[in-house]
Amino acid sequence: MKQKLLMLGDQAIALGAIHAGITGVYAYPGTPSTEITEYIQESPLANERKIHSLWCTNEKTAMEAALGVSYVGKRALVCMKHVGLNVAADAFVNSSMTGTNGGIVVLVTDDPSMHSSQNEQDSRFYGKFAFMPIFEPSSQQEAYDMVRYAFDVSEKYELPVLMRLTTRMAHSRSEVVTSQIRLQNPIKFPEDKSRWVLLPVNARRRYNELLAIQPKLEKLSADSIYNSFQQGNKKGVIACGIAYNYLMENFPAGCELTVLKISQYPLPKDLIKKVVSTCDEVLILEDGQPFVEEQLRGLLDESGKIKGRLTGELSRVGELTPDNVKQALGLASEKQFDVSSNIVPRPPALCTGCGHIDVYNALNEVVKEYEDAKVFSDIGCYTLGALPPFRAIDTCVDMGASITMAKGAADAGLFPSIAVIGDSTFTHSGITGLLDAVNSEVNITVVISDNLTTAMTGGQDSAGTEKIEAICYAVGVQKEHVQIVVPLPKNMDEIKNVIRNEIEYYGVSVIIPRRECIQTLKRKKK
Repeated sequence: MKQKLLMLGDQAIALGAIHAGITGVYAYPGTPSTEITEYIQESPLANERKIHSLWCTNEKTAMEAALGVSYVGKRALVCMKHVGLNVAADAFVNSSMTGTNGGIVVLVTDDPSMHSSQNEQDSRFYGKFAFMPIFEPSSQQEAYDMVRYAFDVSEKYELPVLMRLTTRMAHSRSEVVTSQIRLQNPIKFPEDKSRWVLLPVNARRRYNELLAIQPKLEKLSADSIYNSFQQGNKKGVIACGIAYNYLMENFPAGCELTVLKISQYPLPKDLIKKVVSTCDEVLILEDGQPFVEEQLRGLLDESGKIKGRLTGELSRVGELTPDNVKQALGLASEKQFDVSSNIVPRPPALCTGCGHIDVYNALNEVVKEYEDAKVFSDIGCYTLGALPPFRAIDTCVDMGASITMAKGAADAGLFPSIAVIGDSTFTHSGITGLLDAVNSEVNITVVISDNLTTAMTGGQDSAGTEKIEAICYAVGVQKEHVQIVVPLPKNMDEIKNVIRNEIEYYGVSVIIPRRECIQTLKRKKK
């Protein structure tokens, strides 16, 4: 029975995947992708079907688990944000070489303008690099429908597919009409088992097969219902994904331009040539980096005809919006209200009562006692320790980098060298760094600030809850140098003494300040 629902883009993806017959969703929380897995976790139909929806330790383990689901013939959805794809890259790229048995859709949400991210990376480059079909919905309805289609493509062509959303598509709402719900695939095993064993002799053969299938994927894209051509005047626009919506917002009475909408890749070359041959100039609208624009310059070798981010009509940084699309089209712009002069800045801050506050207060007092002390931090709520009033950390680069950077600095002679990492980030990608430090017998102090949840992304379960000490022992940290403290103002003297003692110990020591996140505690009490 069809339903009409008001849904976020993330929710439309999630429901589309459930209705497409997935057996599991594999993900690590990361804004703006988190709501996809959360929707499946809370879905009565998903629970009834026993769809696996527990959080993974990181994005690489998520991708690898999905490959296992595919191997036995069932369908899996993998979700992450764009920087998470860096973590999953080894398994992701090699999954094109193994191919699929059951369908795999890798859903990646990019974050132009860096609302909650370290960079503006465009995941379409990964898809092209891995020779995968890429899908980029332009609306919530298209997102719902496209997931089902993407699983079909994955199974027909025996390849994983990449589906890309951006922040505005993920977090905006629109009407979605549902369609028929499919059953899950039965278990079946791959006919060609050799391609799942990437020894060089198999990988070389498989790579040739992967290249040979590319013309079929190009034809599939050219014939796709998600790529459409509209003949208009001599001014052409190629609009990718959500950019198509932004374009149409500027033409409520109907668009007189020649428009090519692209929501499926590889690029439909014949349609592109048609636009370029019939227009005096072509503006490329894409949210993210000039992925299409760069390819068109090589594909068409046109001088001055292709316009976009590389030629200055659109900024190289930040999100695409209806307003900057209007400006790039040369349409008259209304004067925009300047909100910056009327709104008091509200920088993010640690919550009142947060245990990280007590950790940083203690750490700052002890660090003052050492002339060259440096604190290498990581990604999580505690990254706000870089801001006033704390200014307690010196670095934040990527997930898990704190321990390995502290190790490298200690290798180079720094003392004291201190790492601060959260419990969820530690299990995501900090454990291997700690093992490196132990094996090198390096002199560092690691603070694993344990708030018993994945707090920054909304309070999801943390893979390391009640396991942190055991993990530290297992990788070789001496038990007497794994110290647990409770970060509260009344315990400040004890915490400072523990930090001093462990700094002075020559070797790897771990301090675990443990107190539940104030936000998850409030929700439990309610």
